[in-house]
Parts: sequence; C-alpha cells; structure tokens
Amino acid sequence: MTARIVDGKAVAADLRAVVAARIAMLPFVPGLTVVLVGDDPASAVYVRSKDRAAKDAGILARTVRMAADTPQSALLDEIARLNADPETDGILVQLPLPAHIDAEAVIQAIDPAKDVDGFHPANVAALAMGRPGLVPCTPAGVMKLLQHAGVVLSGARALVLGRSSIVGRPMAALLLAADATVTIAHSRTRDLPAECRRADVLIAATGRPEMVKADWIGAGATVIDVGINRLPDGRLVGDVAYAECLDRAGAITPVPGGVGPMTIACLLENTLEAAIRRRQAVL
Repeated sequence: MTARIVDGKAVAADLRAVVAARIAMLPFVPGLTVVLVGDDPASAVYVRSKDRAAKDAGILARTVRMAADTPQSALLDEIARLNADPETDGILVQLPLPAHIDAEAVIQAIDPAKDVDGFHPANVAALAMGRPGLVPCTPAGVMKLLQHAGVVLSGARALVLGRSSIVGRPMAALLLAADATVTIAHSRTRDLPAECRRADVLIAATGRPEMVKADWIGAGATVIDVGINRLPDGRLVGDVAYAECLDRAGAITPVPGGVGPMTIACLLENTLEAAIRRRQAVL
C-alpha cells in the first residue's frame, strides 16, 4: 500500500489565507523586520520568500541588510532599535550568521515578545513549561501537518530523530504536550533503526540526506521529514529515503513541499500573534 502524501503546500496555503483574513480585520498592520547579515545565497533566497509571503498576508515587511563584516556590536545596536520600534511586532535574524558573530548573544538580545522565531530562552522555557509563548515555526508547522493528517497523538509513540534546539527539542516538547509518549534519538542512540521502527510517528530532523531507510520505519507509521539537503547533482532531498519509504509508511511528507512551506506560514502566524499580544499588553 502506498503511503498517503501529506501536502505541506496545501496546508500552508490554507493557514496563510486564515492569517491574511485575520489581519484584514485588524485596526492596525502587523510589522515584521528580517535582519540579513552577509551575502549567503541560500539565506537571501529564504529572506525573499519570507518577505513576499508576509506582504501577501498584509504584513508590513521590511528587510535590514547588513554587510558580512558587520561588527557584533552594530548588529546588537540594530536589534535594540527594532526592540524599541513601535512598528515592528516581529524580529527575525536570519541564520546562520557570519562566524565572528555569537548567534546565541544575538538571539538573547531580541525582545522575547518580538521573537517570532521562538528561539529566545524565555520562549524556550515557556514551551518547556507549557506556558504561552512564541513557538519555533518548524515544530509548530509539523504539529499542524499531523493535525491535518488526522494523526491521534494522545498515547502514540513518537520519535524525534535529532536533538537540535531549533527543531528536535521543541518538537519533543510539543509532542509531549499533546500527550504522546516521546523519544528523542540521535547519533549516539543504540540500535537507531530499531528505535525508529517502534514509533507510530517519526519526525526526522538530522540534516543527513536520505538517512532514514524503509526498514527503519514501522509499517503504517506517519513520517514527517524536516530535512532539506541539496545533493551534488542539484536535487533536493530530505532526511528520509522518500521513494523507498512510500510503500512502508502510512503517511509521509515530501521534500520539497512538505514541512518547508509550513515554516513560513507559521512565521506569519507568529507575527500576527506577537502583534496582538503586544497591543493587548499596552491596553
């Protein structure tokens, strides 16, 4: 039996339409500022995509471009300016940053109420403790895909393959909040394929092309592929060997067209929520 394809493009389009409709009803325009340091081609493409999607949703989107040799102090000054800017509801510093800049210091400098990436320690702590906060966009998008696919998480065995602070750890927290029984697996996990096979839901976020093979997947499991990797021949592939897993999984996301579109859609939703919360806090 061929797996059901979970179409991230379609789910993201629906979410973007909902966000745009909500914004159209507001008496103000939410503002998103993206800071791009350097001239990394991939980062530039991502920033253009975010800018276009934000503007399409009715968000006041701006991009601050800074040279690759910008001192860390200058970047922190710019973040302080944006923190104080009443027209900026969301701040996103595009990663990765040049090697001479401490990314953690930059993230910590962002006002948590404007941290639409959800990376600030205050938002990380809120997620871990089940309190309101801005949730990292990619894990939030995965949860929406699981909901769309009709996956019942309560009591399900969920395995997150990868333990990064951007995807793996917040993903595990969200699954736990949904009453799944959660395992985080990684490069030091003993008998990794066997751990994966036990999962009803497998979230792959390793950054290793096509690492997850068909015999790693339990029959009928839901597989969400967070990875996006460019091969030497130019093809984009995920962390899951998609073609061979189609006959094993019950549902699976493609790459591209799966989790990626959801990340941007959830960024727009985070910007809207940040804008509403900030104004409510002032009232």
